[in-house]
Amino acid sequence: MDIEFARTFLAVTAAGNFVGAAAKLHVTQSTVSARIKTLEQQLGTPLFRRGRGGAELTAAGRRFLRHAKVMVRTYEQARHDVGLSSGFSAGLTLRGRIALWDGFLPKWVQWMRQTAPDISLRLEIGFEEGIMQGMVQGDIDIGVMYTPQSRPAIAAEYIFGESLVLMTSSRDRHWQDSSYLHIDWGPEFLAQFSARFPDVDTSAQRVNIGWLAMQLINNQGGSAYFPVRLVRNLIQSEQLFPVEDSPLITLPVYMVYPLDRQEAHITTAIKGLRELGAEEDLRQSLDDLSSAS
Repeated sequence: MDIEFARTFLAVTAAGNFVGAAAKLHVTQSTVSARIKTLEQQLGTPLFRRGRGGAELTAAGRRFLRHAKVMVRTYEQARHDVGLSSGFSAGLTLRGRIALWDGFLPKWVQWMRQTAPDISLRLEIGFEEGIMQGMVQGDIDIGVMYTPQSRPAIAAEYIFGESLVLMTSSRDRHWQDSSYLHIDWGPEFLAQFSARFPDVDTSAQRVNIGWLAMQLINNQGGSAYFPVRLVRNLIQSEQLFPVEDSPLITLPVYMVYPLDRQEAHITTAIKGLRELGAEEDLRQSLDDLSSAS
């Protein structure tokens, strides 16, 4: 069986339709349809129910899902392992939100280098949808994000609470004006922000990455919500200022990983994320106590 057939099957499963799978794989929709048709002919059974709502797995498709993941994962692992030098025993791919690569995930990389120096790491940036698709398709081993989606055989485990604080470049400027930058921290942030500030117009400036908002504020001034752990030093040096009486918004940070894999290097990586997440939770709790006093 062509590995691309299994990869295409997983892409359709993740996207829920053939159009989304084609965009993900950078091929035409007719190519996706042809691959799935050939795969169904090889297996002798329909794998999807097509309809206006998209493509839904049949009972046979749900049974094949586990095998397709194993096939793609085995292929990717083999390709990775073949390329490893003799100094490494295994390879691991982690994909995470860009904000979590600022401070938190680099600590995990350092922890891995000290704890498991024989593990080769492939490190990537991604958003929630792409991370979950990568997990379903077997392209990555662990994902770290704010708002995971439920997927069969994939665990979503809390690792720490990300406290976001409203910051401004000037104490004298009212933050509810056109200088406010609305950062897309995910649907959970949007829900909490809308509940706390139902009348605030966020349409003037919208960005999808916190790093970009920070560059804009450094250049032109303004205000935005940022994770506390990213602005501790900026507060101390009075480069940015917390907006008085503004509420904290807390987002849970999750790691996602496959439930059907028990390899030692993945278990080690998960252990490190748990330990560092507990440390970050404690650090943020101490910040809250310090602010309260």
